[in-house]
Amino acid sequence: EEMNDQMQVRRQKLQELIDLGIDPFGQRFDRTASAAELHEKWDAFSKEELHEKEDESHVSIAGRLMTKRGKGKAGFAHVQDLSGQIQIYVRKDQVGEEQFDIWKMADLGDIIGIEGVMFKTNTGELSVKAKSFIMLTKSLRPLPDKFHGLQ
Repeated sequence: EEMNDQMQVRRQKLQELIDLGIDPFGQRFDRTASAAELHEKWDAFSKEELHEKEDESHVSIAGRLMTKRGKGKAGFAHVQDLSGQIQIYVRKDQVGEEQFDIWKMADLGDIIGIEGVMFKTNTGELSVKAKSFIMLTKSLRPLPDKFHGLQ
């Protein structure tokens, strides 16, 4: 019963995306790095060093939305690709209202694309600060629960 409700909500969001003129199942997106490559290249840098290197740390990544948190004008999430996970940070004043509205519609399991720069949070977690956000594929079914996991 609850699953049906969740799937209904996802279908409503799908329709909202279509109404906005967004193809929810097929946009080309060229990524420049995988999550593992980002960790390999940038993990060793401090928060301050990354801030200084912002100009040379521009990346494009794509993956499945695994976690999402934050309300209001900003949010954090983890994106998983075949190599692993990376945290992303999406702020309304960075990506613009239109892209931020699409971000708010994103559900766990959706495939998303992010262009941005590398930075570290106050807790030291390597992250991508989004300059642009794109919905690549809308997931119509919820992710399996953590107990069973994703293969």
